[in-house]
Amino acid sequence: MTGESAPRGAGASEGGETTRFAPSPTGRLHLGHVHSALFAAAAARRAAGGRFLLRIEDIDAARCRPEYEAGILEDLGWLGLAWEQPVRRQSQHLAEHAAALERLEAAGLLYPCFCTRREIAEEIARSARAPHGPEGPLYPGTCRRLSADQRRARRAAGEAFALRLDVAAALAASGPLSWRDLGRGEIRAAPEELGDVVLARRDIGTSYHLAVTLDDAVQGVTLVTRGEDLFHATHVHRLLQALLGLPVPRWHHHGLLADESGKRLAKRHDSLAVAALREAGRAPAEVREMAGFPGPAP
Repeated sequence: MTGESAPRGAGASEGGETTRFAPSPTGRLHLGHVHSALFAAAAARRAAGGRFLLRIEDIDAARCRPEYEAGILEDLGWLGLAWEQPVRRQSQHLAEHAAALERLEAAGLLYPCFCTRREIAEEIARSARAPHGPEGPLYPGTCRRLSADQRRARRAAGEAFALRLDVAAALAASGPLSWRDLGRGEIRAAPEELGDVVLARRDIGTSYHLAVTLDDAVQGVTLVTRGEDLFHATHVHRLLQALLGLPVPRWHHHGLLADESGKRLAKRHDSLAVAALREAGRAPAEVREMAGFPGPAP
């Protein structure tokens, strides 16, 4: 579990990168998604032998819908994008995520957290020195201080809990780490900036952090392209790679598209959904250009 560096991701094509676009089917694609998909596809096509993959991140069964997945595939095809088959769906690989959780828990790197969101907010409000990270207040570590007997008793009693990563213990096991972003250079991994993140909940047996890290490794992704809003999450993903002995890709965090007022495009911008633009008579080339990629599809 130790070591500063590791080889690039397995599955690298000779002379080209393996990239992926990984949307969640909780709504229709909008221009921000299009930019991200085209960015990943273009990175794969820059050299012969590159591979562009599609992954459906559907672990949240309460919000994901089959009709949204069908819409994603329809929109991407209409835009002229082609991806390597098969499409990976996270919901079909939950056993792999569970096995990784078991490894981390057996190594003493996870702990059960019985706090509700309300209790966490109240604890933060009571603390004059509540730690903050780039995404806001951090979990104050309430359940990390429980004894092993207390944890066993509460789990045996059937209390709901989430599994959190003990970042301090994990860093002690991994040693210093770094990762490379093509836009920013070599970055020292600082997962403590996000605190003891949740890796699984009772209703969702894995988290974004764990699932995306494992799936990128399994799919042989060598270059992870995604929005700069996920830059800080990469610190955690680099730590998980070290703890689980996974290959290390490179990253490229791209800028985010914004509307006329400067607000980030999101699924609430229905008028900028690909389906709405198509119904309004826009051609695929026009939509690609609106997303920042004039010319033919990569």
